[in-house]
Amino acid sequence: MALASSRTASGRLVERSQWLSDIDPARPSANALQGPSRADVAIIGGGFVGLWTAISIKQLDPSVAVSLLEMNRCGDGASGLNGGFVMSWWPKVSSLIAACGRDDALWLADETSRAVEELGSFVDGHGHDVEFRKSGWLWSATSPAHVGAWNGVLRSTEALGRGDVFREVSRDEIARRTGSDAHLAGVFEAVNGTVHPARLTLALRSIAEAMGVAIYEGSPVVRIEHGEPARLATPNGTVAADRVVVATNAWAASEASLARRFVCVGSAVVATPPIPERLERIGWTGGESVTDSQSAVTYYRTTRSGRVIFGKGGGRLFYSGKPSNNVFQDAKGIGEALDDFRRVYPALADVPIERSWSGPIDRTWDSLPLIGSFGRARNVFYGVGWSGNGVNPSRLGGRILAGLALGRKERWTENGLVNRKVWPFPPEPFRYLGGSVVRAAVARKDRAEIERRRVSPIDKLLSRLAPAGLEDK
Repeated sequence: MALASSRTASGRLVERSQWLSDIDPARPSANALQGPSRADVAIIGGGFVGLWTAISIKQLDPSVAVSLLEMNRCGDGASGLNGGFVMSWWPKVSSLIAACGRDDALWLADETSRAVEELGSFVDGHGHDVEFRKSGWLWSATSPAHVGAWNGVLRSTEALGRGDVFREVSRDEIARRTGSDAHLAGVFEAVNGTVHPARLTLALRSIAEAMGVAIYEGSPVVRIEHGEPARLATPNGTVAADRVVVATNAWAASEASLARRFVCVGSAVVATPPIPERLERIGWTGGESVTDSQSAVTYYRTTRSGRVIFGKGGGRLFYSGKPSNNVFQDAKGIGEALDDFRRVYPALADVPIERSWSGPIDRTWDSLPLIGSFGRARNVFYGVGWSGNGVNPSRLGGRILAGLALGRKERWTENGLVNRKVWPFPPEPFRYLGGSVVRAAVARKDRAEIERRRVSPIDKLLSRLAPAGLEDK
């Protein structure tokens, strides 16, 4: 099994996100694996999932020897490229019910709400400032065609006895909260928040290391030899481990048994300079995060310093599901994000863009993660497919993976999310060709709906073949 895949031909990120640039001066020196090593549990991937898994293992059993191997630097992948939305799974509750059943769906959604509540206190308790703010999330509509997109989720939450999770808000209230008249209607989920994602990865890395986790950066795993113990090979060393956890997100497409279970798509982000006075002038001061209801969702928020971070999903599709160099330099996707920013915030049209970046999302059919073990290799586990919402759910994923790696029999390891069966995507080249046709149809449908034009029946039909998104619509 080979798992490493260079992010560029030189192994470096092409473009630094605002988040990663912010933390560069504070990052510790990388320590690459050299020579042979031994661990009880080896974790591949130094993003949110891998770090939370390492921390959770140490919380459950401090005596377990844990090694974490990251191909570049911890947080350099999706964990340092996202929008920093700390979200529950309530917007996905209908998909959770379909995947796990009512009882587990309720339990998992409740646990994600609890994880949001506990995130700030956890990192604060270890002396780290990650700019966490529990300021709520607005799920909005910027087209008449999208008004009420949340109704199915509202019905599901009410059926589960959680009718108070969302509150419908008027157009006037959304305008007051966001400083934009583009939103026609929406719902508000108070439990959600925002975070500086790169500061969070830096904090988790520090916490894990303080707990005794051996962290090796610049150590791509190029081969796994199955057995007991399994053996992980990097360019300059090896790790023999009784159990292995694969937490490489989009780069897990290199593993054949996972390759058809998710697709790699791009997401692009633009960031303004700090403009706190302008935000004060338009009234966007509460720190709320916002998404719309397009199929290729737009997502936006402010930062502590007064920047606007504005992103757009539904970017380019990658052949064989493997991220290529282009995922970090998607000029077209960045242009689309900028166009939507200007559309939603015409009052900020003169504000320059200081930084832009793009990155990969490992999207499953239902946009819920894949967690389980590799067939006959019962001592190798995976947690991938976070589908653009991994900042907060990765904490649950880490707890589940920790339980699996420790062989625990409990609800965390025996709920409906673990080892679930999912519908595979078509093989190549049909996945790429068909997916590209569907993606183009989704883009045309979204554009027509935003411009309040009639959607082509063919585009409407093709759009239904797209994987589910951030919200169940």
